[in-house]
Amino acid sequence: MPDHPGRTLTARAVLVTCAVALVSVLVTALVAVPLAVRGAERRDQRALATQAQVAAELLRARPGRVRELAGERLVRQLGTQGVTIYLISGGAVDRPGLPPQVVNRVSGGRDVSGRRMVAGKRAFVEGRALPGGDGVVLTRPAGAGVWRQVLRGLWLPLLAGLAAGAVAGWLLARRLARPIRRAATAAARLGAGDRSVRVPVEPPAEVADLAYALNGLATALATSEGRQREFLLSVSHELRTPLTAIRGYAEALADGVVGPEAAAETGRTMLAEAEHLDRLVADLLALARLEAVDFPLEPVRVDLDRLAADAGRTWADRCAAVGVTFRVETPEQPVPAYTDPVRIRQVIDGLLENALRVAPPGAPVVLAVRPAGADPAAGAVVEIRDGGPGLTDDDLAVAFERGALHQRYRGLRKVGSGLGLAIAAGLVRRLGGQIAAGHAPEGGAAFTVRLPLLT
Repeated sequence: MPDHPGRTLTARAVLVTCAVALVSVLVTALVAVPLAVRGAERRDQRALATQAQVAAELLRARPGRVRELAGERLVRQLGTQGVTIYLISGGAVDRPGLPPQVVNRVSGGRDVSGRRMVAGKRAFVEGRALPGGDGVVLTRPAGAGVWRQVLRGLWLPLLAGLAAGAVAGWLLARRLARPIRRAATAAARLGAGDRSVRVPVEPPAEVADLAYALNGLATALATSEGRQREFLLSVSHELRTPLTAIRGYAEALADGVVGPEAAAETGRTMLAEAEHLDRLVADLLALARLEAVDFPLEPVRVDLDRLAADAGRTWADRCAAVGVTFRVETPEQPVPAYTDPVRIRQVIDGLLENALRVAPPGAPVVLAVRPAGADPAAGAVVEIRDGGPGLTDDDLAVAFERGALHQRYRGLRKVGSGLGLAIAAGLVRRLGGQIAAGHAPEGGAAFTVRLPLLT
């Protein structure tokens, strides 16, 4: 999908930096322009005062007609500089517009300096008294020219600020967009199946975090897919074994190799292999259903001591049939928990099936329930222990991963489909509990399930 020009990081960074530069210039102007105007006005006032003093000295030094001629030349010279000159003679001013207060003050022998309204406009006024009730007053318009001059000078820094903002935004966007685009390319390669891709880690911290996250994701995907391949290979082997047996016996029956006297035994063997195959398929379906959002659960308040007693009656006979000692350990008081009784019984049966498979004749298998702590609100604990060969510390770390122990011990001890512990762990998590594997005091493995009292 093509990028819209206004939606790219570069365009937005340039726009933001230009906006910041524009705001900075305007804010600076709001503060600096009034100061600059006041400074310029003070300079104009001082310059006008100097010109008034020079004019007064010039007129004071010339009597009569010579003064008049000098005054006319002075008017022409100052007029070219935007200065208006008023000559006062005998208390009368030579042209209209000058406030009477200024005329009276100067003709009275006192100087005037400041701003006054002259001819209806605000102006700088500098008046100097001369002998005999004469005087000279210089005026210059105040404000407009100064503001225009200062504002004209503002355009250059404004344009410079915008240009600097555009360049800074472009450089910043390139610096930020490069690792982001690199990360996007890496993510696309990951989506296409390339698990070898890695993103170089570079500042700033946020970009480095993104690189670490993508690299971690690539590693996790590679590990997960490796385990998945191993699991599928293991499952395919398990499926092929009973299928090969069933096919072999079926071919023998079809070819007439198996006689009538061996047909019953052959049928029993094929039935056992079919049951093995059915259990494996059921385990795969159960594991897939655990991942579904709508997995059915009906948690209620359950007395685990009663549930353990019911399970004990079922498993005592199965254990006795293979010479394994079965024991149920429950406290005298009830052990309540908030869980789904059908699902927790499924967990118990699965863990007991696993324990019975590895326990040799004469070894114990124990089902124990107890409160999780002195506080009843702490919940309850269900524990299955056995006297089998047990698990190493390395085994405990991967005990609930699909097919992990099956892959390690296939051919060394009795193993199931490799899915039972993964199913039990998934069920416990869906029930809001926790499951852990450890070493049993009976010498084998111990699986501990913690269940909450309330949701």
